[in-house]
Amino acid sequence: MKPAGRIAAAIEVLAEVADRHRPAAIALADWGRAHRFAGAGDRSAIGNLVYDALRRRLSAAARMGSDSPRALVLATLRDTWGLDVGAIAALCIGTDHAPEPLSAGEQRALEPTEPLHIADHERANVPGWLWPAFTEAFGAAASAEGEALARRAPLDLRCNTLKSTPEKVLRTLERFGAAPAGLVSTAIRIAPPDGGGRTPNVQAEAGFQRGHFEVQDQGSQAVAALVEALPGMQVLDLCAGGGGKTLALAAAMENKGQIFAYDSDRLRLQPIYERLQRAGARNVQVRAPGDGALDDLAGRMHRVVVDAPCTGSGVWRRRPDAKWRLTPEALAARLAEQSSILAEAARHVRPGGRLCYITCSVLGEENEGRIAAFLERHPTFTPLPLEGAWRAMAGAAPSAWPRPHDGLLLTPARTATDGFFITVLERRS
Repeated sequence: MKPAGRIAAAIEVLAEVADRHRPAAIALADWGRAHRFAGAGDRSAIGNLVYDALRRRLSAAARMGSDSPRALVLATLRDTWGLDVGAIAALCIGTDHAPEPLSAGEQRALEPTEPLHIADHERANVPGWLWPAFTEAFGAAASAEGEALARRAPLDLRCNTLKSTPEKVLRTLERFGAAPAGLVSTAIRIAPPDGGGRTPNVQAEAGFQRGHFEVQDQGSQAVAALVEALPGMQVLDLCAGGGGKTLALAAAMENKGQIFAYDSDRLRLQPIYERLQRAGARNVQVRAPGDGALDDLAGRMHRVVVDAPCTGSGVWRRRPDAKWRLTPEALAARLAEQSSILAEAARHVRPGGRLCYITCSVLGEENEGRIAAFLERHPTFTPLPLEGAWRAMAGAAPSAWPRPHDGLLLTPARTATDGFFITVLERRS
């Protein structure tokens, strides 16, 4: 496809997302199936343009005076892809599957100007109704944090130390520009491409097929390390899902002890079986949902990990359409679900054991708000400072945001990771 055709396709996909309220990933997949002639490079460029437009939807709409799919794409070509108005006009010629020519108003909007005078939440590309929660969480840094969540994310990998070493994995991925991620010793990073460039398909690599590495953000790896699951322990991963943190815990425990991987949704557990086999994780027992599935574990666990269902505000870089679908009602439902899961988790922690509460959210209501409510109802639990564990992991003082109840909040702006929150609570004897 020609560049102009890719732009037209991105506009078409964004219209599908807006008009039919479909997730961008599904709309892009359907477009690809309906246009078999589009190669991998075409699909990658179209996807990049769609996601970049969604990441910066508010600021793009403010520039153009419109939030139409066409307006969002044009602003993205200028502000994110770095094309000037002449280059954009040369692509919009109205023939041979190209977008229609620029209107006079569009040309004026795309001309070089002084910085846009827009609202703070628009510049940060955060939904207006969530802006008070952002400013409460970050104060004067709220705009910078929102802007960081509106940029492309790198591709992070976790070396599986049960089968390989970071040095070996780095050598096999050298041609992709892989480098140590810098925070966690097992973390390897491949920088995001510019413009229409392609992210390498590392899952097609022999090392991935042999279980030498997994795709996992460095922030997710960091919070798994802060659990401090040691060889020989009994660990319950209460919201295991596809098993990303379960696999990291199994490697940290050197396949010694026992991990019980559970999720209330049987479908979310489906990928875990293949991943465990590929990784060589032999100390994991998967518990499918059902009556009494965890009753025998009550009061026995050294660690209970709650990777709680949440709004996903910390991973907006990777799922930008999710922030525009989020509603106050959905947030309220998540808060109730988190409180219920924390109460369930508490009954499985042995005296002297730890409950590790994790979200991929940056919203205080889902993080320290849930912990404060939990501690009021469970006075036998007390927060543990995480500075020592962080120093052991990162070799330096925490650069993450310290929060009430000794929690830590990782963010793209502060720790160069996705947004993750963790608090560790110890059950007193």
